[in-house]
Amino acid sequence: MEAQPLADLLQALADPTRLRILALLRRMELSVGELAIILDQSQPRVSRHVRILADAGIVERRREGSWVFLTIAPEERTDPMFALVDAWADAPSEEAFQSDASKLDRIRTDRAEAAGRYFSSHADTWDSIRSLHVAESEVEEAIGRALGDQPLGRLVDIGTGTGRMIELFGRSALQSVGIDRSSEMLRLARVKLEAAGIPSSLRQGDMYALPLDDCSADTVIIHQVLHYAHSPAAAIDEASRVLAPGGRLLIVDFAAHEREELRTTDAHIRLGFDDQTMATWFKAAGISVEQVEHLEGGELTVTLWLGAKAGVRQRQRRAA
Repeated sequence: MEAQPLADLLQALADPTRLRILALLRRMELSVGELAIILDQSQPRVSRHVRILADAGIVERRREGSWVFLTIAPEERTDPMFALVDAWADAPSEEAFQSDASKLDRIRTDRAEAAGRYFSSHADTWDSIRSLHVAESEVEEAIGRALGDQPLGRLVDIGTGTGRMIELFGRSALQSVGIDRSSEMLRLARVKLEAAGIPSSLRQGDMYALPLDDCSADTVIIHQVLHYAHSPAAAIDEASRVLAPGGRLLIVDFAAHEREELRTTDAHIRLGFDDQTMATWFKAAGISVEQVEHLEGGELTVTLWLGAKAGVRQRQRRAA
């Protein structure tokens, strides 16, 4: 008998636990372990249900360290399905969904406590770096000026860290994606953005091999990340790959300096960058430099390099 994807999809929905999982994931991204807590079921059992939903193309899985986070598949596939579920939902089902949703506060609290512990353990290091350059508020104002009034479209923040760039600009974007190698940082960002009510997709990934399709972004930000790169040119080239024609790349980092001790105290690989070197890397990646701004006022100078990828940018509407 020939495969029948519609039948497979409906069969994936035909289980109370899987319907509860979907109802929870419509509210927020969750790990398998968090779902197990809410549903009061074992992780292996929850994992089996998740596998069925993933095989049907209803949910997507992303690994972050030892955790696996789950999110609903793209709207074009799932919206018609959820319209049917919402139209046919009965009172007992709605009651079960609401009961599960009421337990999400526990998950948010657990996440916030874990994020707070991580932040506290690293706060001294971050504060020591901030003390060497102009106030972060000045840097953020300069970023806002650089991005200007042009629509952000699909925003990607490479090395998102605590999610600050998405916190600042996510509401002006059509969609926001944060990428970071550190699962701990992603959990910190997830808590912050969830509390701020800013929709975003946070993914663990490498700046040299972004988990994104070609031409899937309109704006890419690399904020205070490139000085950790073994190959900044390769990271810029990868950012260019995911940029659509006419899309913009904004790099915020230190100008060239001689604070050699930062290599050992803070794991900096590059001691800042000069404008000519950055322009060369941009050009090799098919990006033209449009704006450079230096923010002096500390031992280290912060520089913003803004460029645009060759091609005509498609018109993007602003997020509501």
